[in-house]
Amino acid sequence: MTTTVLPLVFWLLAAPPAEAPVSPATQGCLDCHADVTPGIVVDWRASRHSRVTPAAALKREPAARLFSAATGPDGTADYVVGCAECHLREPDRHADTFDHGDQRVHVVVTPADCSACHPTEVAEFDRNLMAHAYANLDANPLYHDLEAQSTGVARVEDGRLVISPPSEEARAAACLSCHGTRVTVAGSALRETPAGAMSFPVLAGWPNDGVGRVNPDGSLGSCGSCHPRHRFSQAQARHAQACIGCHKGPDVPAYAVWQVSRHGALTAAASSDWDFEATPWVAGQSFSAPTCAACHISGVATPAGEVVGVRTHRMNDRLPWRLFGLPYAHPHPLSADTSAVRNAAGLALPTNLDGTPVASAVIDAAEQEVRGERLRRVCSACHAAGWVSGHFARLETVIGETNAQTRAATDLVVLSWKKGLAKGPTEGGSAFDEPIERLWTESWLFFANSTRFAAAMSGADYGAFDNGRWSLTRTLGEMEAWVRERLTR
Repeated sequence: MTTTVLPLVFWLLAAPPAEAPVSPATQGCLDCHADVTPGIVVDWRASRHSRVTPAAALKREPAARLFSAATGPDGTADYVVGCAECHLREPDRHADTFDHGDQRVHVVVTPADCSACHPTEVAEFDRNLMAHAYANLDANPLYHDLEAQSTGVARVEDGRLVISPPSEEARAAACLSCHGTRVTVAGSALRETPAGAMSFPVLAGWPNDGVGRVNPDGSLGSCGSCHPRHRFSQAQARHAQACIGCHKGPDVPAYAVWQVSRHGALTAAASSDWDFEATPWVAGQSFSAPTCAACHISGVATPAGEVVGVRTHRMNDRLPWRLFGLPYAHPHPLSADTSAVRNAAGLALPTNLDGTPVASAVIDAAEQEVRGERLRRVCSACHAAGWVSGHFARLETVIGETNAQTRAATDLVVLSWKKGLAKGPTEGGSAFDEPIERLWTESWLFFANSTRFAAAMSGADYGAFDNGRWSLTRTLGEMEAWVRERLTR
């Protein structure tokens, strides 16, 4: 660390200014943790929480307010939001609460804790797919099988590969890293600290910041997925890098596609001059090209003050289609909890194998139009009506074409099941463990997805040769050759 940085660090670790009073309980935490976990304290010192009390937040104009509760939390409204206000809140509700010094502390701060100041945001988040991401994977037999076939450990028996179920550690480091783990108290352990030996809870499924994390208090999600601890910054969440961890791979290539789009290029070139803290976010003034947050979450206004996007933490408010993660693009799910959805064949999918949606599981055309109009209004802050309508007409054409390609791939894999060339789920087998099935999965999970995302976000080559149409067509050819060879034996 250079000498020019040291004074800043010392200032951040020092007591906050008098106009931002810290509660006695939080000051007690800081007195120790400034030495024990200085990085956490530095991050908190740089946060809005350390500078603004709930009482002060309530005095801001509604359009610029990030505090959605009607009143401040009892007894703490005139103190900044510090360690105690989050980690000591309602200790009896938290299974991970433990005695720590003279306080009862819980390790895992949850959306239920955040709802003391942000009830609207928490209620919105609880109604979107992200909050239910753990159960939507774990309680879906088909996708639970895909996870096992992808992350289990292989061994050879009698010349054949056999996949063992993945360990919980493997799951937590793979799919559940984003979907979220189930965090439970597995016991307690003594640890040496600068203050002597102390007992701490041992948590299974921890650490984890997955969007659908099941918390010890029963709440769902982690605000830290998008607003990293302990700064919980709006600005950080507005950067596309906040989404990269879960939206970059070939199955969900949103970040990768955005990065090569005109929007991504403009952001890379100009965003050092943008105001990521402005509330609302003013198009053409605070920023000049959208990140993920501008399209899907942030409150967006024009320089004249017209609100073109209402801030929301239910991310699907502006999503008429679900483009990824499933064989066919389809109208967005009606419920955020999709674990109970079954198609006509009894499979845990919101579409039938021919691509038709399960009508009871998805939003209707009227709701699709409402959500589509919300998204188009955000686009209209920077683009003329002709550009916007042309873009979305092109997207719907690509959705239809990639669904047709997926139908061809699905017809081939279903044919292999009917002819006994592979054993699928309707015959008591896996849909993902044989070569034809893995090719089928790649066709929609990687290549159809990339093509759709490229159309949705102007991602150039991702719709053609970079995991796009070329890869999709090549995979269909490989599937046909695999089936044809075995049918002619």
